[in-house]
Amino acid sequence: MNTMKWLLRREYWEHRGMYLWAPVAVALSVLVLIAGASYRMVSEKIGHAQINGVEFTASVNGLPPGMKTKMAQALSAGYMGTAAPLMFMLALIVFFYCLGALYDERRDRSILFWKSLPVSDGETVLSKVASALVVLPLVYIGISFALSFATLFILAGVGAAKGVNVFPLLLTSPSFYLAPLQVIAMLPVYIVWALPTIGWLMLVSSWARSKVFLWAVGVPIMVTIVLKFLNRFYGLDMDVDWFVDNVILRSLSSTVPGIWFAFEKVDPFLLMDSETHIVSLSHVAYESYAVLARPSAWVGALVGASMIYGAIRLRRWRDEG
Repeated sequence: MNTMKWLLRREYWEHRGMYLWAPVAVALSVLVLIAGASYRMVSEKIGHAQINGVEFTASVNGLPPGMKTKMAQALSAGYMGTAAPLMFMLALIVFFYCLGALYDERRDRSILFWKSLPVSDGETVLSKVASALVVLPLVYIGISFALSFATLFILAGVGAAKGVNVFPLLLTSPSFYLAPLQVIAMLPVYIVWALPTIGWLMLVSSWARSKVFLWAVGVPIMVTIVLKFLNRFYGLDMDVDWFVDNVILRSLSSTVPGIWFAFEKVDPFLLMDSETHIVSLSHVAYESYAVLARPSAWVGALVGASMIYGAIRLRRWRDEG
């Protein structure tokens, strides 16, 4: 019997709303808003301005030469951007899932049942880690693909109804087909970068008796306050800002997709296409893997893996409610 497969199924059965219904509800809400706004935005007059008392109006049927091509390029290169709300939601879901992953089973005493089964603590904890790092991101990425494709075809469809048919240009654009692959390609980067937060939350979830959120978030904040106080009033020569950026914030925010650009201070212009001046997923993927060439990514991953190992050891004996 494939134990890990059934453990992953268990996580899905116990958190079906988090896995499926919550992202679907958010995606449908975003799609409804975009559908309503796109019809209002793309009307008979898409451009209207008044300069020196003279009104200028541009009809979609009178687009300047080359504008249709630029529109198609912008749509094909940036349509995955509509999934941003889902990616932000993924960060929150993974955070709170890991926070309660090991604590909830002690709180409701279900840990006694699961420990009666021939399943090791390591397999149980690793199934939860795999759910947070692989399964949940894949589910949200799949739903984000559906949302992005639907949004793209709504915008292109409204444009075609108003006289600007960009479908042929979209369907022959390499970016249209490469964008989903480039998003999936960044999943290994997310897995490596998110390990410190996953490890810290799992460790807290394995030993906290109550108020898990306060332990996970409150302790780092209090440590920061104490260090700043000691540094200021006792003249200790500590680089508190470095500690906050590389330890505190890294342990709390690494589940946010793309947050590695902020930590590694990657120039935003490196993420943009030089011609369209919009974010290019090919550039984003390239710079993401460049981050993995830096020691900070792997040091954080090693620390996160160590904390996950600590969570496995703690689960063996801390089974009280």
